[in-house]
Amino acid sequence: MSDFSGHLPGTRAYRRLLIGLFFGGVATFAQLYATQAVLPAIAGDLRVDPADAALTVSASTLGLAFAVIPWSVVADRVGRVPAMTIGLIAATLLGALTPFATDLALLLALRLLEGAALGAVPAVALAYLSEEVDPRHVAAAAGSYIAGTTVGGLSGRVVAGWIGEPAGWRWGVASVVLLCVIAAVLFLTSVPTARGFVPHRARTVRGPTLWRRVGANLRSPAQLSLYAQGFLLMGAFVAVYNYLGFHLTGPPFSVAPAIVTLLFLAYLAGTVSSPQAGAMAVRYGRLRVLLASTAVMASGAAVMLLPVLGAILVGLVLFTAGFFGAHAVASGWTPVAAAPGARAQASSLYYLGYYAGSSAFGWALGVVFGAWGWGWFVAGVLGLCVAAFGLAVAALRTAPSVPS
Repeated sequence: MSDFSGHLPGTRAYRRLLIGLFFGGVATFAQLYATQAVLPAIAGDLRVDPADAALTVSASTLGLAFAVIPWSVVADRVGRVPAMTIGLIAATLLGALTPFATDLALLLALRLLEGAALGAVPAVALAYLSEEVDPRHVAAAAGSYIAGTTVGGLSGRVVAGWIGEPAGWRWGVASVVLLCVIAAVLFLTSVPTARGFVPHRARTVRGPTLWRRVGANLRSPAQLSLYAQGFLLMGAFVAVYNYLGFHLTGPPFSVAPAIVTLLFLAYLAGTVSSPQAGAMAVRYGRLRVLLASTAVMASGAAVMLLPVLGAILVGLVLFTAGFFGAHAVASGWTPVAAAPGARAQASSLYYLGYYAGSSAFGWALGVVFGAWGWGWFVAGVLGLCVAAFGLAVAALRTAPSVPS
């Protein structure tokens, strides 16, 4: 029996782990959203309408959503770090092929496979953290990983947009792939070998089957509430970023589209808030910080109701910071609150709900916006925040806060 109890802040292994997972987040989420900033160029080059071009984003997130459970099985068999390594290498190779796609069908197929490969990191990273970091510091470490995902999501959009504008979408996407190669190398050379987990194939006593591990999570009110946090809050978040541009380019604002693209810089608020939320969760408790972050997110949405451009920008920063704070706490709490043998599946189910919410509410709230306008749209966003807040209060007050 190993006496390893987790890496502590200040140690070299702890720093390497945070650096490695930060760059793993960058490599994953930069690729995931690489085509979003160059959708008009894709539509023009492949002669498809905007909705079809937008499927290049949907295909990658759909592939990721359905791959997280299989990747958790792979991670249980071969180990956490090898699974993430295989996924990142496969995704980067597939991403390198996407600029050569000659039609939409081939591009969508490549993006779907790329998203499925990228699922390895979100499926495994938080389970790896919960097993390798001292239990008192898991929340803070999870916040650093989430910060890497925000940098990745922002850099993928900005780099592709900046390069793609003068050089074409293919060079824009290729530049993101190059960025992800560098990030993947930094991940591989930084992240330490797992010490707190033994792959199933190396165990002398077999653990519960996959379906028992999944079922144990789905029978837990705490786990279901945590999955609901991802489903509801991610749905609200994606919807705001999908439709705020339409709101601002129309009257009374009539902001130029080039300026609207700079709204993605609000992601930097999440880069700051996610590690801060993780550190605060250690000090004040996970539930308090989760509820406070959700309240900040809702207050930011409410501020965006004001017909003043400056107020909308302030509201967007608050909304973004609150979302990533809540996501850092909820995603890091999920494997911690799970049974030891079912942590990878718990994280995978969280991300399944997370991306399901993105798909469902990213579309449904668009219908509300188109039919009834910005005011009712924001009311829907606030409703999702209130529902997440209520479920957290109801089910998470007695949820475990450190790994069992």
